[in-house]
Amino acid sequence: MSPLTLTALAGAVAGLGLFLLVRALAPGRKGAVASVAEIDALRARTAAHQPAGSAVPAEAGRFGAARARLGARVAAFYLRQGWELRSLRSDLDVLERGWEGFLATKVVLGAVGLFFGPFLFSIVWLIGFGSSPLIPVWLALFFAVLFFLLPDVEVRRDAAKKRRDLRRVVGAYLDLVAMNLAGGRGLPEALKAASEVSDGWALRRIRDALADARITGQSQWQALGALGTRLGVDELKDLSASLALVADDGAKVRASLASRAETMRHRELAEIEGSAGEKSQSMLVAQLMLCAGFLVFLIYPAAMRVFQI
Repeated sequence: MSPLTLTALAGAVAGLGLFLLVRALAPGRKGAVASVAEIDALRARTAAHQPAGSAVPAEAGRFGAARARLGARVAAFYLRQGWELRSLRSDLDVLERGWEGFLATKVVLGAVGLFFGPFLFSIVWLIGFGSSPLIPVWLALFFAVLFFLLPDVEVRRDAAKKRRDLRRVVGAYLDLVAMNLAGGRGLPEALKAASEVSDGWALRRIRDALADARITGQSQWQALGALGTRLGVDELKDLSASLALVADDGAKVRASLASRAETMRHRELAEIEGSAGEKSQSMLVAQLMLCAGFLVFLIYPAAMRVFQI
């Protein structure tokens, strides 16, 4: 195949990709399924007390407005395709980041990666390596996909870290609720009082969920369960289920909360010990490699003399 044919083929593939991207992001006529899905999404956001426009932060300047429009179009495209990505949305909710802004960041990074691949190839070509016209196409696709997926990795890593912090706070929160119950307070007052001891983000989320429950007429343990579902924290969902079973018996509530808090502390201690063991093993491997390198350094002169003889 001649270089001219390869160049034409690469240009055709790039043009087709750009056409499909524009076609996907361009607003079109909505079908019945897309309309029903959009209504369900709006209803879910309203139930979670997140207005449709609050997911995109107010950014000043022309770039912020363009980013907001891009995020809204990509979110509409995801909605039409039925891509819910509940796990990723839960991670974003933990980090208190907007869905539309996150999607706009992914698309912008993907576009940057699309141009970064050919740019990298041009530098290598100037040095004198590589001559095939298909190499920049593959590099463009590789870096576009890589840059598009990088925000997902970052969000999942940060969300996992914040969930660990939230689980620690939930364990302390259960102890505080049990102490308030032992002091003679009722369960709703104990839940509210325990959430007001700190202004940290975890207790703030719990406090906001309890306040929303009072406004909507929902029970507080149901609000905690809904918060656990949104954030992907099983401890809050289990707490909601246990409180729903023993909410009318103060003694059972105290015993259930105390045992649950103790279980969470033991689990956290086991996780800390496991992490410490992994770090100790990695340090041992590093020390063994250092010793092996030192032995090679000692044996090398003698081995060279033997081989020379």
